[in-house]
Amino acid sequence: MLPRAGQLLRSAGGRWQQPLAAAAARSGRSLPAPQMLCLKQTGNLKHHKAACYSTLMPSDEVTVNYRYGLPVVTLMLPSRKERCQFTIKPMLTRVGTFLQDIQKEDKGIERAEVFTTDGSKIPATALMEVLLMNDFKLVINNTTYSVQVPVKEKWSREHAAEAEDIKSLVHRLFIALHLEDHQLRRERELLQKLDHLREQLVPLEQMKAKIATSADAKTNRLLWTGLALLSTQGGALAWLTWWVYSWDIMEPVTYFLTYGSALAFYAYFVLTKQDYVYPDVKDRQFLHYFYRKSRSQHFDVEQYNKLKEALAEVEESLRRLHQPLHLQLPIQEINDRG
Repeated sequence: MLPRAGQLLRSAGGRWQQPLAAAAARSGRSLPAPQMLCLKQTGNLKHHKAACYSTLMPSDEVTVNYRYGLPVVTLMLPSRKERCQFTIKPMLTRVGTFLQDIQKEDKGIERAEVFTTDGSKIPATALMEVLLMNDFKLVINNTTYSVQVPVKEKWSREHAAEAEDIKSLVHRLFIALHLEDHQLRRERELLQKLDHLREQLVPLEQMKAKIATSADAKTNRLLWTGLALLSTQGGALAWLTWWVYSWDIMEPVTYFLTYGSALAFYAYFVLTKQDYVYPDVKDRQFLHYFYRKSRSQHFDVEQYNKLKEALAEVEESLRRLHQPLHLQLPIQEINDRG
């Protein structure tokens, strides 16, 4: 086998370099120096096998070419010292995802960034389709690679229209095949979150109910106390008017009492920026007692409000998920399910 291989190489002469020279001439690059092909013997000499390898070191530059319509980025991994190819989906892959894939492939890469040719950094959220429109610079650790993007052949209008129709069809097929699974998975996640929030709210709801009952009782006692005081004031004025003094004496007293009440109402408006309306006054006093009792009972009102808002958001998400347009069901059927 070995003598036969050596004979073939000698008989070929320099003809094997002609295709490489032609390819190098088309690309404008020089042909590397010829390298000796080594034949390594393995196994038993009686059943001789040979493994061929080349001492030609791979290039360190980053290249981009298209294969089956998709761009393929080929680069040298610094730690492993080997070439690696990354197939990109331009309309789905983002620059940040591409850089993360490079770092996952070689753990020795601590820094991976992409810049434009004028030095502007390209954000990680940009799509690879936008990046591959122009040449760019790829920085890996402390090495900067200038990447030249080949010009992609433009499709004709007919081919572009056919491609858009195919994309639309694939999108509709994907939705039809995976929509139900996605909705079931999403509904399961929301139900689990709903149960978790309700479990957290159970002790808070019990404590809130006790505090609210106590605050409501104090508010009602205050209202009944006010009614009792007003009744006592009216009875005292009547007793002083008809049994002790006359109306001529009590008239200025009632005037100043009325003026004092109007002054008190105006002071309430100045302090609270609200009209003295009895339902609003009752609610304000209830909240005053409630928050004071909450502080003494170590009831976290802010945490309770956050949990209630999160619960309302989850319930709203479930309601929107159960809409007929999302489930692709008639309204009667969705009502039956509810």
